[in-house]
Amino acid sequence: MSIKIECVADTKSGIGEGAVWDVRTQSLWWVDIPAGFIHRFDPDTSQNQTWEWGEPVGCLALRENGGLVLATKTGFWLFDPESGERQHITDPEPDLPGNRFNDGTTDAQGRFWAGSMQDDGTPQKRQGTVYCLDTDLTVKPWRTGMFTPNGMAFSPDGSRMYLSDSYPEVRQIWSFDYDQQTGEPGVEQTFFDTRAVNGRPDGGTVDEDGCYWQAGVSGWQLYRLSPEGEVLATIDMPVEKPTKPMFGGANLDVLYVTSIGIGLTKGSNQPFAGGLFAVTGHGTRGVPQTRFAG
Repeated sequence: MSIKIECVADTKSGIGEGAVWDVRTQSLWWVDIPAGFIHRFDPDTSQNQTWEWGEPVGCLALRENGGLVLATKTGFWLFDPESGERQHITDPEPDLPGNRFNDGTTDAQGRFWAGSMQDDGTPQKRQGTVYCLDTDLTVKPWRTGMFTPNGMAFSPDGSRMYLSDSYPEVRQIWSFDYDQQTGEPGVEQTFFDTRAVNGRPDGGTVDEDGCYWQAGVSGWQLYRLSPEGEVLATIDMPVEKPTKPMFGGANLDVLYVTSIGIGLTKGSNQPFAGGLFAVTGHGTRGVPQTRFAG
């Protein structure tokens, strides 16, 4: 591999996250969680357009019918960036005002999965829950008692679900056989214990070979893991806290990576922390992201 890493949007984001590639417009959507910014990066023009939501935005997905679905501080929303129209679906945690949403993704059937967490830096309580927003806009909780749900992704054929918890005392990635008809994950299996590498598990995605790419937050690295959980490649990043990898570009061979710009190790040299990066030369391609069908 001849890896090239370029900062393509030097935004100095607090917590850059939630990258999703739009194959229709050939652009990358992503967020700055605490700032409540929704970004769209256009590689052709190198322009990064921003919408200010007004509260923390954890993650998003593209909608089949246009616009976005969001998981924010106050729950699930539909949003049309072009018109500015907003529709609140529901807040599944009105009794937990100290929570916000974090990571999320869609399954192959267009359901939107997203996880919540305590919103004050490193969470001290297991009050995170992973929810499924179904295509009829109903919401159901699935997995409770998490610190920082993260790394959600599905295998290319949709039959396996990935989930991690970034909390330092947990730092596990799990996999689940996934019933695509019912939207029910099966029995938890340990996929990878990130104590074997430098970085804790943050955002994840899969490539066309079914390998899982993990952003090693606080470890300055990205990892490509085989479907069996073997480390196949390690990429050193110019930032301490990479957060979410996502394949994009016309051939889905550019790996975009968001990052964190706050809470960095004192004295570390990372002038582009919080920026959006493009990684090329890694030798693989991604798969298109399913749009939310609701």
